[in-house]
Amino acid sequence: MPGENRAGACCAPARGEVGSLFQLTAPGGRFTSPASRDGTCAIALPGGEFRMGDAFDEGYPEDAEGPVRTVTVEPFRIDTTAVTNARFAHFVEDTGYVTEAERYGSSFVFHLLLHPRARDAVFGQVEAAPWWLGVEGASWSAPEGPGSEVTGRADHPVVHVSYRDALAYCAWAGARLPTEAEWEYAARGGLDGRRYPWGDDFAPERLNTWQGDFPRVSTRPGGATGTVPVDAYEPNGFGLFNTSGNVWEWCADRFAPDGEQRVIRGGSYLCHASYCHRYRVAARSKNTPDSSTGHGGFRCAWDLTGR
Repeated sequence: MPGENRAGACCAPARGEVGSLFQLTAPGGRFTSPASRDGTCAIALPGGEFRMGDAFDEGYPEDAEGPVRTVTVEPFRIDTTAVTNARFAHFVEDTGYVTEAERYGSSFVFHLLLHPRARDAVFGQVEAAPWWLGVEGASWSAPEGPGSEVTGRADHPVVHVSYRDALAYCAWAGARLPTEAEWEYAARGGLDGRRYPWGDDFAPERLNTWQGDFPRVSTRPGGATGTVPVDAYEPNGFGLFNTSGNVWEWCADRFAPDGEQRVIRGGSYLCHASYCHRYRVAARSKNTPDSSTGHGGFRCAWDLTGR
């Protein structure tokens, strides 16, 4: 299979891998409002049976992508895009919510994206993935560390949100996180057993993943890297955008039945076949519920019963 397996911190460094941090309790909250509260654009899907998992035997064994199995999902509704900075800002303004990155005082920033004024805020690197920097003051509203902001990126996915932050947002929006099966069903867009939301052939013009020599040189147009708008590129057959690349998305499920880590799906702007081939629709990774990164976001789902 393409690339070498680099598990763990490669995809999503966990809080505690850099520095000494205190434990927080999870935010609470109840579903208090209809799904329209945050101005979301969601689509209802009929559900039913689909084949879930890696049909090409390309997954990393420890990721447990296989075997391919038939799974049934009930009808549900899901965001066509990841939650944006604008939507998250509305949530924060309405509730006064403080994210875990803000409470801890730090988050993880990719080294080439570090804001020049944030250099003195770096307090360490992740040993297994030194391109991840622990940066004091990095958060959803300062994604590249102190000195950065989200002005001009209202339509980009919110990042530096933990699993618990995502739950708090969902509670406010009357939503929930999608299950892993729902996420994959939706991400496939009706295509059975394919690698990507559009088919089997990699198409760099259809997703936001790393281009160049990872993690040193980006050859994307203009030399840029990082997030793009949530509706960039063509949608899949169900009308969902960016289910491969851009940002990792939290799912409701535990990565393993007996573990604390939660599933993340979809890959990000840092994925590359030479290092991490997890932008395939069957690919999965994980992180701890209190962790946040500069390439981690989420989208919401809703039950259709009673709506």
